[in-house]
Amino acid sequence: MDTSGEKPFALLRILFGAVWLVDAVFKWNPAFFDAFTSYVVGGTQNQPPLVQSWIDLWVNGANVDPYSFAVVVAIGETAIALSLLFGVLTQLGIAGGIAMMLVVWSTAEGFGGPYVAGSTDIGAAAIYVIVFVALWFGRCWRQYSLDPLIRKWLPVLYQHW
Repeated sequence: MDTSGEKPFALLRILFGAVWLVDAVFKWNPAFFDAFTSYVVGGTQNQPPLVQSWIDLWVNGANVDPYSFAVVVAIGETAIALSLLFGVLTQLGIAGGIAMMLVVWSTAEGFGGPYVAGSTDIGAAAIYVIVFVALWFGRCWRQYSLDPLIRKWLPVLYQHW
Protein backbone atom coordinates (compact mmCIF):
# COMPACT_ATOMS: atom_id res chain seq x y z
CA MET A 1 0.00 0.00 0.00
CA ASP A 2 1.44 3.39 -1.04
CA THR A 3 1.28 5.80 1.86
CA SER A 4 3.37 8.58 0.32
CA GLY A 5 0.25 10.75 -0.02
CA GLU A 6 -0.14 10.63 3.75
CA LYS A 7 3.23 12.26 4.48
CA PRO A 8 2.11 15.84 3.74
CA PHE A 9 -0.85 15.36 6.09
CA ALA A 10 1.50 14.02 8.77
CA LEU A 11 3.71 17.10 8.37
CA LEU A 12 0.62 19.32 8.55
CA ARG A 13 -0.37 17.46 11.73
CA ILE A 14 2.99 18.20 13.32
CA LEU A 15 2.92 21.86 12.28
CA PHE A 16 -0.65 22.23 13.51
CA GLY A 17 0.41 20.53 16.77
CA ALA A 18 3.13 23.17 17.20
CA VAL A 19 0.52 25.92 16.75
CA TRP A 20 -1.68 24.22 19.35
CA LEU A 21 1.27 23.91 21.73
CA VAL A 22 1.98 27.65 21.52
CA ASP A 23 -1.69 28.32 22.21
CA ALA A 24 -1.68 25.84 25.10
CA VAL A 25 1.31 27.60 26.67
CA PHE A 26 -0.69 30.84 26.61
CA LYS A 27 -3.58 29.05 28.32
CA TRP A 28 -1.34 28.19 31.29
CA ASN A 29 -0.67 31.91 31.82
CA PRO A 30 -2.39 33.20 35.01
CA ALA A 31 -3.96 36.01 32.97
CA PHE A 32 -6.03 33.42 31.09
CA PHE A 33 -7.33 31.94 34.34
CA ASP A 34 -8.17 35.39 35.71
CA ALA A 35 -10.08 36.48 32.60
CA PHE A 36 -11.62 33.16 31.52
CA THR A 37 -15.25 34.17 31.99
CA SER A 38 -14.74 37.45 30.13
CA TYR A 39 -13.53 35.53 27.06
CA VAL A 40 -16.80 33.62 26.91
CA VAL A 41 -18.95 36.66 27.76
CA GLY A 42 -17.31 38.53 24.87
CA GLY A 43 -19.15 36.29 22.42
CA THR A 44 -22.54 37.68 23.50
CA GLN A 45 -21.91 41.20 22.21
CA ASN A 46 -24.35 42.24 19.45
CA GLN A 47 -25.78 38.73 19.16
CA PRO A 48 -29.38 37.73 18.55
CA PRO A 49 -31.29 36.57 21.65
CA LEU A 50 -31.03 32.87 20.78
CA VAL A 51 -27.23 33.04 20.50
CA GLN A 52 -27.03 35.13 23.68
CA SER A 53 -29.06 32.49 25.52
CA TRP A 54 -26.72 29.73 24.34
CA ILE A 55 -23.62 31.63 25.42
CA ASP A 56 -25.25 32.61 28.73
CA LEU A 57 -25.79 28.89 29.41
CA TRP A 58 -22.03 28.33 29.11
CA VAL A 59 -21.19 31.47 31.09
CA ASN A 60 -23.47 30.39 33.94
CA GLY A 61 -21.87 26.95 33.94
CA ALA A 62 -18.36 28.40 33.90
CA ASN A 63 -19.23 30.85 36.67
CA VAL A 64 -19.77 27.94 39.07
CA ASP A 65 -15.98 27.51 39.11
CA PRO A 66 -14.21 29.55 36.40
CA TYR A 67 -10.78 28.40 37.52
CA SER A 68 -11.67 24.72 37.02
CA PHE A 69 -13.17 25.44 33.61
CA ALA A 70 -9.99 27.28 32.61
CA VAL A 71 -7.85 24.36 33.83
CA VAL A 72 -9.94 21.93 31.76
CA VAL A 73 -9.44 24.12 28.68
CA ALA A 74 -5.68 24.36 29.30
CA ILE A 75 -5.37 20.59 29.85
CA GLY A 76 -7.48 19.90 26.75
CA GLU A 77 -5.41 22.16 24.52
CA THR A 78 -2.17 20.69 25.86
CA ALA A 79 -3.40 17.13 25.27
CA ILE A 80 -4.49 17.96 21.72
CA ALA A 81 -1.13 19.63 21.02
CA LEU A 82 0.87 16.65 22.28
CA SER A 83 -1.37 14.21 20.43
CA LEU A 84 -0.79 16.07 17.17
CA LEU A 85 2.93 16.64 17.69
CA PHE A 86 3.84 13.08 18.59
CA GLY A 87 1.05 11.16 16.90
CA VAL A 88 -0.27 9.60 20.10
CA LEU A 89 -3.97 8.66 20.07
CA THR A 90 -4.16 11.03 17.12
CA GLN A 91 -7.68 10.15 16.07
CA LEU A 92 -8.92 10.86 19.59
CA GLY A 93 -6.93 14.11 19.59
CA ILE A 94 -8.52 15.16 16.30
CA ALA A 95 -12.02 14.35 17.56
CA GLY A 96 -11.31 16.27 20.77
CA GLY A 97 -9.98 19.21 18.78
CA ILE A 98 -13.10 19.32 16.62
CA ALA A 99 -15.32 19.21 19.70
CA MET A 100 -13.31 21.92 21.49
CA MET A 101 -13.30 24.21 18.45
CA LEU A 102 -17.04 23.82 17.94
CA VAL A 103 -17.58 24.87 21.57
CA VAL A 104 -15.22 27.85 21.15
CA TRP A 105 -16.87 28.82 17.87
CA SER A 106 -20.37 28.63 19.35
CA THR A 107 -19.48 30.53 22.55
CA ALA A 108 -16.45 32.83 22.65
CA GLU A 109 -16.69 33.50 18.89
CA GLY A 110 -20.48 33.75 18.92
CA PHE A 111 -20.86 31.44 15.89
CA GLY A 112 -18.55 33.79 14.04
CA GLY A 113 -21.28 36.44 14.02
CA PRO A 114 -22.10 36.23 10.29
CA TYR A 115 -25.53 37.74 10.96
CA VAL A 116 -24.24 40.90 12.62
CA ALA A 117 -24.08 44.00 10.43
CA GLY A 118 -20.52 44.70 9.34
CA SER A 119 -19.25 41.19 10.06
CA THR A 120 -16.21 40.27 8.01
CA ASP A 121 -15.09 37.01 9.62
CA ILE A 122 -16.60 33.62 10.41
CA GLY A 123 -14.16 33.00 13.25
CA ALA A 124 -10.90 31.08 13.36
CA ALA A 125 -12.40 28.06 15.13
CA ALA A 126 -14.41 27.10 12.04
CA ILE A 127 -11.17 27.02 10.03
CA TYR A 128 -9.51 24.88 12.71
CA VAL A 129 -12.33 22.35 12.33
CA ILE A 130 -11.67 22.20 8.58
CA VAL A 131 -7.96 21.53 9.21
CA PHE A 132 -8.85 18.75 11.66
CA VAL A 133 -11.18 17.16 9.11
CA ALA A 134 -8.43 17.33 6.47
CA LEU A 135 -6.01 15.64 8.90
CA TRP A 136 -8.58 12.91 9.52
CA PHE A 137 -9.21 12.21 5.83
CA GLY A 138 -5.46 12.41 5.14
CA ARG A 139 -4.85 9.68 7.74
CA CYS A 140 -2.15 11.82 9.30
CA TRP A 141 -1.55 9.29 12.09
CA ARG A 142 0.03 6.74 9.74
CA GLN A 143 3.30 8.61 9.14
CA TYR A 144 5.79 10.22 11.55
CA SER A 145 3.63 9.04 14.42
CA LEU A 146 3.89 6.90 17.53
CA ASP A 147 0.38 5.54 16.92
CA PRO A 148 1.49 2.47 14.90
CA LEU A 149 3.91 1.41 17.68
CA ILE A 150 1.39 2.00 20.44
CA ARG A 151 -1.29 0.18 18.46
CA LYS A 152 1.03 -2.83 18.26
CA TRP A 153 1.89 -2.77 21.99
CA LEU A 154 -1.49 -1.68 23.42
CA PRO A 155 -4.18 -2.56 20.87
CA VAL A 156 -6.91 -2.07 23.50
CA LEU A 157 -6.37 1.72 23.27
CA TYR A 158 -7.27 1.62 19.58
CA GLN A 159 -10.09 -0.90 19.47
CA HIS A 160 -12.75 1.77 18.80
CA TRP A 161 -10.69 3.78 16.31
